Amino acid sequence: MGKIQIAEGKGNEKEAMIVALTRDFKQTVVARAKSDPAFAQALLDEALTLFLNGEPDTAKLVLRELVNATVGFEALAADVHKPSKSLHRMLSASGNPTMESLSAIFVAIKKALHVEIKAVVTAG
Repeated sequence: MGKIQIAEGKGNEKEAMIVALTRDFKQTVVARAKSDPAFAQALLDEALTLFLNGEPDTAKLVLRELVNATVGFEALAADVHKPSKSLHRMLSASGNPTMESLSAIFVAIKKALHVEIKAVVTAG
């Protein structure tokens, strides 16, 4: 399991590196998301924003941590009618989930967090 870390490269361009997460960090994220609904919502917002802005690999890793912190993979599997192992693979760095699967995952997390999702387009 890894997480994406942004680092300054030559000429100030940013490059993504996968770095190993410690168990303590993962446990901290899960504990905070369980105890702080605003933090869990921020993770959902970040995952959605990353997907919509063309960073699906990072988004999948954030989404994976959010699933671990909220619904859990076994409950998610029952909810979206997919095997738990398939969901783990989909949300791995090399996973390739379909839009239908991603949509079902987002809906399940949305229900678990009791939130609505609204997309807003702004001038860049």
